[in-house]
Amino acid sequence: MSGAVESRLAELGLSLPEVVPPLASYQPAVVSGRYVFTSGQLPMVDGKLPVTGKVGAEVTAEEAKELARTCALNALAAVKSVAGDLDRVARVVKVVGFVASAADFTGQPAVVNGASELLSEVLGDKGVHARSAVGVAVLPLDAPVEVEMQVELTEA
Repeated sequence: MSGAVESRLAELGLSLPEVVPPLASYQPAVVSGRYVFTSGQLPMVDGKLPVTGKVGAEVTAEEAKELARTCALNALAAVKSVAGDLDRVARVVKVVGFVASAADFTGQPAVVNGASELLSEVLGDKGVHARSAVGVAVLPLDAPVEVEMQVELTEA
């Protein structure tokens, strides 16, 4: 099913990827009432991380910002997997971005802007959200970035 949101993705030259399979014992997304909660989404492309390492060391902030966009795209795929249609998104409520950071790296907000900007480009005002950008020592598979989000749905 392709609605207005997926048409907008296509206009941006993007397509919704397959849902990234869980790395452990969890679901990529769950619905509770009118809310979807995604698990942390890594910047997987075709089942692989394109880059690994710490931001501010092996990975530049610019590369990490692009990876955060990929995380947000993967999160949208997870939302669609449980909501059925991205046109049901009433709004993105909260985004949390984790950045595997070198000890002296303090640009986490600019990195996570990659996810935030993608959501705004794709969803317009519905993509504007509250957010946290957190620096961490390491992420699964040595990923530089991980993003999770909470989305409110319209009635089915």
